[in-house]
Amino acid sequence: MYRNFFLACLVLTLSLSDLSSQAESPPNEFSTLFDGQTFDGWQHRGNWVIQDGAFYRNQAGGSLTYIREKVPDDFELRFEWKVSKGCNSGVYYRPAQYEYQVLDNVHSPYGENPRQSAGALFFCMAPSRDVTKPYGQWNTGTIKCKGSVIEHWVNGQRVLSFDYRDPKWKSEIELLRIRGADLEARGGQLWLQDHGQDVWYRNLRMRKITQEETLTADPDFRPMPVTGEALKKENERVRTMLEAQRKSTP
Repeated sequence: MYRNFFLACLVLTLSLSDLSSQAESPPNEFSTLFDGQTFDGWQHRGNWVIQDGAFYRNQAGGSLTYIREKVPDDFELRFEWKVSKGCNSGVYYRPAQYEYQVLDNVHSPYGENPRQSAGALFFCMAPSRDVTKPYGQWNTGTIKCKGSVIEHWVNGQRVLSFDYRDPKWKSEIELLRIRGADLEARGGQLWLQDHGQDVWYRNLRMRKITQEETLTADPDFRPMPVTGEALKKENERVRTMLEAQRKSTP
């Protein structure tokens, strides 16, 4: 009797595991944005090359932009990234300053501020923790957006998950607004930033998140705090940006 009960529980466990696996599988297949061999669908000024199946920014010249189609309103983007020592770069996915930060957290001066660290929504929301690999090693990245919910993943771990309409994130969203973001803007182009240092990207894939799918912000998400000298520098930067905006307003 006990043996039969054990076998029944085992079958049930395996069945539930299968269901969970199926539920996690995206209903829409990913579209490959980069074939690893050509710049088909991409535009740049000659400062990016293809090296070992990856986009490689090897000299100054500007961003690498995907021009075949706009980013869907609700989407999931997966990619791999690798930085040189001290590198600062980013993946822009919605109009006006929505940036998944790509960074060498250890050697870049930007790394002292969690809101500027790898996996952050730059100058807005810090990740919950640093799970990046050292410069020169490949990391995986994922961006998920549906409605007002935004998620960033690094190396298979969800490090950022919030709903920008939630009042508790008011001060962080104000930073994004000051930087120039329009919360309601959609239909932007995907582009990879050239910020002056060598960086690599590969295996870029994107899918549209369907209307039936749900994306719920993690209620337990807590961004790393910005403190000390990093906070002072950020406040000074905000002051400078606001002053510049006032001067430019007729």
